[in-house]
Amino acid sequence: MPEQRPFTMPTTAMVMAAGFGKRLRPLTDKVPKPLTKVLGVPLIDVALNRLAAAGVKRAVVNLHHLGEQIRAHLKDRKEPEILFSEEEEILETGGGIVKALPLLGDQPFFTVNAKIIWLNGKVDCLLRLAQMFDPDKMDALLLLQPTVTAVGYNGTGDFIMDPDGRIARKPEREVAPFLYAGIQLCHPRLFRDTPKGAFSTNLVWDRAMEEGRLYGIRHDGEWYHVSTPEHLTEVERNLTFHGWRF
Repeated sequence: MPEQRPFTMPTTAMVMAAGFGKRLRPLTDKVPKPLTKVLGVPLIDVALNRLAAAGVKRAVVNLHHLGEQIRAHLKDRKEPEILFSEEEEILETGGGIVKALPLLGDQPFFTVNAKIIWLNGKVDCLLRLAQMFDPDKMDALLLLQPTVTAVGYNGTGDFIMDPDGRIARKPEREVAPFLYAGIQLCHPRLFRDTPKGAFSTNLVWDRAMEEGRLYGIRHDGEWYHVSTPEHLTEVERNLTFHGWRF
């Protein structure tokens, strides 16, 4: 893993909230996925509360599917300050971030998917990302969740990671030890020379991997993925069993 070094805590984040949430239907037919409640709390509030607790002062939220409901829900929120990035067409993860870059600024920022719940280990994972991020050798630092302990996830993982924290794609037809946990700390240059319109963040991650500038850290807390109604039930059952309240 990269050695801990003097660091600056980012104060800006982007919350990815524009998706259709198709796998969570019928719940998302009338309510956007970020407003889906887990133990009575909307997913987007879980993310924003975590960001505020870590010292993030400004959050850019992208909007598309039923975006007016998200805008109305967040209109009175003070911490963090909320800015909105409207997408007339769905721009996917990479295109959505590129459109929001004028609001995000020229310093490293967090991105958080509004479909996950994470519980921290001994140290806040956002603080761990900031401590480990080295802009001289990294374009992005991803939070990675061990695949075998992910709740509400049925995939085969995404990445392998070497002892220094550099990450690479998993071999085909194999289960990877880590999956992307939906949280990253990245420098705006990660999105240089990108195509117009919709594209996946995987495009710029692959380039960063080729350049040796994509790193990861292992999440040391619990992690929950809310993707389908069945996953939502599983996540709430697990959280309730452990006595968790937001």
